[in-house]
Amino acid sequence: MKRAVIIMKALGTDLFPILGIEKETKRWNQLYKIMTEPKPEILPTPRQAVWKKNKATLWYHPAKEKRHAIPVFLVYSLLNKVYILDIGEGSSVVGGLTERGYDVYLLDWGSPGLEDSDITLDHYIIDYLENALKRALRHSGAKEISLAGYCLGGTIAAILASITDLPIKNLSLAAVPIDFSIGVLPDKLLEGLQKGELSVDGFADAHETIPSELLYLMFRMLSPGDGSTKVNLFTRAHDEKYVEKWRRMDKWTKDTSSFAGAAFKQMFNDLYKNNKLLKGELVIGGRKVDLKNINCPLFVFSCSRDTLILEKQSLPVMDLVSSEDKTYEVFEGGHVSLVLTGVFAEIWDKWLSARSQDIQEVLS
Repeated sequence: MKRAVIIMKALGTDLFPILGIEKETKRWNQLYKIMTEPKPEILPTPRQAVWKKNKATLWYHPAKEKRHAIPVFLVYSLLNKVYILDIGEGSSVVGGLTERGYDVYLLDWGSPGLEDSDITLDHYIIDYLENALKRALRHSGAKEISLAGYCLGGTIAAILASITDLPIKNLSLAAVPIDFSIGVLPDKLLEGLQKGELSVDGFADAHETIPSELLYLMFRMLSPGDGSTKVNLFTRAHDEKYVEKWRRMDKWTKDTSSFAGAAFKQMFNDLYKNNKLLKGELVIGGRKVDLKNINCPLFVFSCSRDTLILEKQSLPVMDLVSSEDKTYEVFEGGHVSLVLTGVFAEIWDKWLSARSQDIQEVLS
C-alpha cells in the first residue's frame, strides 16, 4: 500500500489529474484500515441499568439538560441487537433524544440461549415489555410516558399499547409492519405459509433457539444489498466520517441476535401465516389485541427506499386506531439509514416536543 502511494506521488499529479493523489491516498488508507483493524467499539450514550429480567436489561439515559417532563421509552426488534439505536456519537437515536432534553429508556431484549427456547411473544410483550414500562414510570416519577417502536419493535409496541392500562401519552411507530400478508418474504414462501403448505415449526423445534448465524443468513437472503453498500464504501472511502459510520453499521449487521423458538413459531404462524394483528384476531396474555383501543396521539413514518418493511405494510395502522391526533410521514431514505443518520430523533422530536410537557411548566 505504501509503495503504491510512493509511486503515485513520484509520478506526479499531472499524470493522474482525475484521481487526485491526496484523495486516493486517503481512500486506500481507509480501505486498508477496514480490512486490517478490529471492529469498532460501540460506546453507548451515558446510561445506567434500572431493571433486569433474564437476558433483558432496561437502560436509563438521562437528558443532558432536561426540557421535557414526559420520558421516552424505545422498543426495538427481537431479531437484531438494540445498539443500532445507540450506535455512536453523531448517529445515535438515543443520544439525539437526550441532547434534545428527553430522559430515555431503552429496552435491550438480550440474546436468548437454548434454555430460553420456550419464551413466546406473550412473554416478551407482557413479562418483559409491560413490566419494563412499569419500571420506567416508577423510576422517572412521571405520570405518563411516550412509547416509540422501530421495525418489529413498532409492532410489539402497538400490540402492547392496545392491551395495556399503562399511561402511554404518545405512540410513535417507525418502519412498522402491521399487514403481514405482504412484505419482503419471497412470494412463493409467503404463499406457502399462508396456505399451510409450508411450516417453520419443524425448523424451530429442531434448533429450539434459532442461532444468530442462521438468522444472519436469512437476512442476507431477504436483503441482498451487500454489494451496493460495498460500492458506496469504495466511492466514499476518502470520507472519514462516512467510513466510521459504515464500520459501525457493518459490525451491527453481522452481530445478529438468536431467537427463541416458541416466539419464532408464533411470529410466523400468528402474523405471517394468519395475519392476526391486522384482522383483530391476535390474543396476547389472554388479552385480545384490538388496535382500535389505541387513542393516544400517534406518529407513524415509513422510509421511501425501505427494502425490508414496505410502506403499504405500515399504512393500515392509520385506519385501525381510534386516535384523533395522528400523523403519517415518509422519510427519504432506507430502513437502516433512518437510525444510522440519527434522523429518527430529529423527525420524532419535531412531532413529540409539542406533545411533551415542558419541564419549566411543571416546576413553575
